[in-house]
Amino acid sequence: MNILVIGSQGFIGQNLTRFLENTPNYRVHKADILSLSLPNYSQISPQNTDFSLIFANQKFDFCINCAGAANVSRSFQVPVADFQLNATHVATLLENIRVWQPECGFINLSSAAVYGNPDQIPVAENADIQPLSPYGFHKKMAEMLCQEYAQCFGLKTASLRIFSAFGEGLQKQLFWDIYQKTLTNPEEILLFGTGDESRDFIYVEDLCRAIVLIINNLELYGQAINVANGEEIFIKDAVQIFLTKLNYRGGVKFNGQTRVGDPLRWRADISQLQRLTYQPSFDLKAGLSNYVKWLKKLN
Repeated sequence: MNILVIGSQGFIGQNLTRFLENTPNYRVHKADILSLSLPNYSQISPQNTDFSLIFANQKFDFCINCAGAANVSRSFQVPVADFQLNATHVATLLENIRVWQPECGFINLSSAAVYGNPDQIPVAENADIQPLSPYGFHKKMAEMLCQEYAQCFGLKTASLRIFSAFGEGLQKQLFWDIYQKTLTNPEEILLFGTGDESRDFIYVEDLCRAIVLIINNLELYGQAINVANGEEIFIKDAVQIFLTKLNYRGGVKFNGQTRVGDPLRWRADISQLQRLTYQPSFDLKAGLSNYVKWLKKLN
């Protein structure tokens, strides 16, 4: 099976590429904005992205879009740039698939940010969509584009609503921020929020495994699919687990403030994913153990 991974050099893209290359019967073509000398790699422009040469010259069974911005706070500062990366590029990809390879399946990595603060948890795919940030709105727009091209043009598309993914290669968000603070604050670290917020964490290898299950077993018709472990974990508990793994001896405080655009509680209904036989191989403790090993190699 020939797979094209757009955004192959990002956190999820790198892990997914490696996972697919180590799985029998997959041939992976990579594309990103970096200038690299890699086999089966295409460089794309971040400003005037044109995917036509990629699709015109090679046939793919699936295109998986791992590219785009993934910074809620920055989406408030530069909403147009976030829109271009998370919505415009999806439209360009879908149009190239329609023109050049309408038989190619398209999977776009969306986000649980489309839910905002869900009215009830666990949150299922048919829940109300109530984004809190430009990032969430743009992911919603990308999902609508996938639905449009499925309904109007018959393309095989799906949007994966990824919850809190973490693992080797991640250099932003909660655990990376904590790690950086422990390096310079041996006595105590200060974090946003109250600690009573919750997230549904998924280790990146489990995320990759879920993607493979979807491309192998699911008929795509523009639908959205939750990708998570289905477990609500409070931030204060996740922080303590992580600090223990880091052997950090200092304390931790929460400032009681909430960042604009951040939801309070998340837990996914993963019934749809479980019907594909998905079961996590890593809980939070096991995933963080691997992440800490990777972090320590950086120094």
